Amino acid sequence: MAPRENSNEPGGTPVPVETGMATLATLRIGVKAFVEKDGEKRKAEILSIATRNRNPKYYVHYEEFNKRLDEWVAADRIDLTREVEWPAPEKPEKKKAATNQKSAPSKSDQKNLKRSRSKLDKELSATPESTNLNLPGKASRPPRAGGKENKDILITSEVTDGSTPKPDDEEMDLVDVQDAAAAAKAAPSERYDRDVEIEKLRTSGSMTQNQTEISRVRNLEKIQMGKFEVEPWYFSPYPIDFVDSEMVYICEFCLNYYGEVTEFTRHRAKCTLLHPPGNEIYRDDYVSFFEIDGRRQRTWCRNLCLLSKLFLDHKTLYYDVDPFLFYCMCTRDEHGCHLVGYFSKEKESAEGYNVACILTLPQYQRKGFGKLLIDFSYLLSKRENKLGSPEKPLSDLGLLGYRAYWQEVIVDMLMDGRVEANIEDIGAAAGMTTNDVLHTLQNLNMLRYNKNQHVIVLTDAVIAQREKQKAKEKIKGRRTIDPDRLIWKPPVFSAASRTWNW
Repeated sequence: MAPRENSNEPGGTPVPVETGMATLATLRIGVKAFVEKDGEKRKAEILSIATRNRNPKYYVHYEEFNKRLDEWVAADRIDLTREVEWPAPEKPEKKKAATNQKSAPSKSDQKNLKRSRSKLDKELSATPESTNLNLPGKASRPPRAGGKENKDILITSEVTDGSTPKPDDEEMDLVDVQDAAAAAKAAPSERYDRDVEIEKLRTSGSMTQNQTEISRVRNLEKIQMGKFEVEPWYFSPYPIDFVDSEMVYICEFCLNYYGEVTEFTRHRAKCTLLHPPGNEIYRDDYVSFFEIDGRRQRTWCRNLCLLSKLFLDHKTLYYDVDPFLFYCMCTRDEHGCHLVGYFSKEKESAEGYNVACILTLPQYQRKGFGKLLIDFSYLLSKRENKLGSPEKPLSDLGLLGYRAYWQEVIVDMLMDGRVEANIEDIGAAAGMTTNDVLHTLQNLNMLRYNKNQHVIVLTDAVIAQREKQKAKEKIKGRRTIDPDRLIWKPPVFSAASRTWNW
């Protein structure tokens, strides 16, 4: 093995990297090797190793590629004729070394310690018996994490606006970053074991309680939904029985899942559902929208959450769907209404969010459906006479979609002269918060400071870009949401139906 230097570390400090030849028997987690991908050899890091159908499989992440391209590969795709990079050995803990180097306390320190102990004993003796003290020798009752203990939690992972993810920037498939703090409080107090948590995540379907290890390993190979076969992007906590299935069959109407084609065929012969199990609140010649209450349709909504988690890496998924409404967009044909995408929404959001989670299924992406979903969410906010904004942080694709939508709506309003060049007026007309309007204007470099005040300037570059986009829309055709076709009133819920069912 020959050590070499890697200068790609932060700060440019060269770090020695141990390289050498490897065999299948010596490959382990953390090794970086060249793996065949689309006819080319690309450097990839081994994140997990498993035996499937009596053959070893390696879950790899390709360097400089998006995480959604991580995949399980067979041993014959790993090039062992070239040197591999071995993972760096773990550094000894500095705290232990520092503790061992500490000298014995001096006599004065011992006297002060005795005084403080005697003072503490006096305080404790004066404390009423009803006071709950976490004293040594007494077991304190662990706090509940938002409700009943032992509640199953479905977890997800990290991705924000394309930057390096942080452990706390987890989002929920239905709730956002504020719930990551609650999930962290629910973590056990004992020492965290990374290997045990990853094994729990990979094999049992029980959810890891450490937020940093979420979605490390994708567990399903392929899914079939309707006439489409789709490769999942991320981990989703489907039962362990489906890990070894080459294909998972999902009913596109009831969203039930099956590991065998015979089981799925029997189900399809009996399934009578032809659309999402809710009220159709919008219909035009292109799409329909259905409103589903998570409290009334728990099984269907939970299945929807499992499905969407396959393509969302930035949400923390809770299995209790009662506090949410789901707005599902479908296309129609003679066979029924086919799910295209959806967004979820809290029945009562303290922050005023109008979207908790939003997703267009991969088989329908890049066709303008995402923009229709966003537009429909703002239409509902306008009917409620509220200003709406999606929960943060947004996923990488979500951020791109919202930025494009905000830019298009704001620039069109200014070009048409529908509103004055005022941030508050623009937000009120579009149903957007002033922060989102301000963020978009700053991103487009349309804010100028003149005579002690900020002025909105519609630049030539922005106008030219929008005109170019309109020319493309004329060729491809543009779909929009017609507000007159929405038959809906803001629902009113009791206090019990707005909370978690724990």
